[in-house]
Amino acid sequence: MAIDYQKEGRVAIFTINRPEAANALNLQAYRELTAAVLDFRDDDNLTVAILTGAGERNFCAGVDLKDFMPFLRKTVRKPWQIPPTFVRRIDLYKPLIAAVNGTALGYGFEMTLGCDIRLASENAVFAFPEATLSVFPGGGGTQRLPRLIPPGIAAEMLFTGKRIDAQEAYRIGLVNRVVPVGQALAAARELADRICQSGPLAVKAIKQSILRGVYNMSLDEGLTLEETLQKDVFESKDFLEGTSSFFEKRKPSFKGE
Repeated sequence: MAIDYQKEGRVAIFTINRPEAANALNLQAYRELTAAVLDFRDDDNLTVAILTGAGERNFCAGVDLKDFMPFLRKTVRKPWQIPPTFVRRIDLYKPLIAAVNGTALGYGFEMTLGCDIRLASENAVFAFPEATLSVFPGGGGTQRLPRLIPPGIAAEMLFTGKRIDAQEAYRIGLVNRVVPVGQALAAARELADRICQSGPLAVKAIKQSILRGVYNMSLDEGLTLEETLQKDVFESKDFLEGTSSFFEKRKPSFKGE
């Protein structure tokens, strides 16, 4: 299997396991990742997922050019034939954490941008080399990167293939924090466990509000969306459990109901 898919309690872990190819995605890995993400989305026992790469050198070096690019050329006018992922055409309202354990290039970089939170090891490197090969970064890079960091910095990276290291990524707000080499997955697990202590319905509603509001709506429309999502959460059993536990000074027991 090119993608190792594990479930640890309420946490799912996707590991790109192609170290012989710097964890670059071939078509098989791409399809396996799609299947894993859909399973995670539809499993009510899972709350949060972590995406990482095998080893300590590479998160994901993009797509496997020999295997994947011929497929992309054939399907460029038929995008429906490309398997959907969380970066495009899958509505995923559960949190995703990127444990960036090394180099993240091209589509590998785009996958980190499709995650909600990014933790980077000290040896992490981020870049979009596509333009230097006359390739278009079509996995959301041109849309998400300028929304996360200053547009001028994003444009320079996209136009030139400029690489930035983990500390620079942290300085410009691209990653949440930098951790020692070999500790990215452990840090992501710790964060995932903290998220799992929150009410799952509230977390899903918050992510939906962020994604739909920031990317697709005006402020007024986003505030209206908040009102709608708030009603759904307030009418849940978990809301009653959360407020009751607060007054009773005990740890809440959420059921996702």
